[in-house]
Amino acid sequence: MRQFYKKISSVCMALLCVAALLIGCTATAWAADEVDDSVKSQLVTTTKGLTEAIIAMSEDDIQGYMESEDAFTQSAASAWDGSREELGEKKGDINEKDITVEYSDDQYTVVVPVSFEKNKANFTYVFDKSGTPTSVSVDVNYTLAQNMEKAAMNTVMGLGTVFVILIFLIFVISLFKYIPGLVEGKKKESAPAPVAAAPAPVAEPVVEDVTDDGELVAVIAAAIAASEGKTSTDGFVVRSIRKINRRKR
Repeated sequence: MRQFYKKISSVCMALLCVAALLIGCTATAWAADEVDDSVKSQLVTTTKGLTEAIIAMSEDDIQGYMESEDAFTQSAASAWDGSREELGEKKGDINEKDITVEYSDDQYTVVVPVSFEKNKANFTYVFDKSGTPTSVSVDVNYTLAQNMEKAAMNTVMGLGTVFVILIFLIFVISLFKYIPGLVEGKKKESAPAPVAAAPAPVAEPVVEDVTDDGELVAVIAAAIAASEGKTSTDGFVVRSIRKINRRKR
């Protein structure tokens, strides 16, 4: 079985090499702005053979080609490996009349439609102006029911993700009511013990010191006694003397 896979791998590689040689021989004709019939026929034949060789790849062939140093071989193996499970076995032969060839931006684009058991697919090849194949892709043509199913699955996953995020946000917001209590508790733990206020000082009564004003007291007492018609100051005592501020007119 191992030798059988090696033989198939050798055949596929030989087809790819032959295709590259054939394309290189017609490089001068491909430089035209429009695709003439001879160039189109050559492209159709080449891409048809490449498509059949790609479809015939086994699991071992795909793994081996994906490790190849050639970029086109890698892209062909990778494109077919990612699509073959969704397509199944090939149905019928490839109709060359359905193959389309276009030329724009100095490159050729060839689309090869193929029918499979599960779906149809388009093998799209790109060649540069010199006739070298640069890339190949396999585009699966899904039916309307399949597209609707995928759209429904994407919608359900999107809505599910939104609801999960909303529930998480509601849970987080519900925890906000506990934050003030935690903050107050932290403040109470870190606050220092209150210090008793010192008693306010009591103001002492102001006592007029008249010990140094003896002469002034005697003069004022004599003046008061004279104004009352007395000759002695024994009937009254001067206890304090206050200055009266009079406004100047």
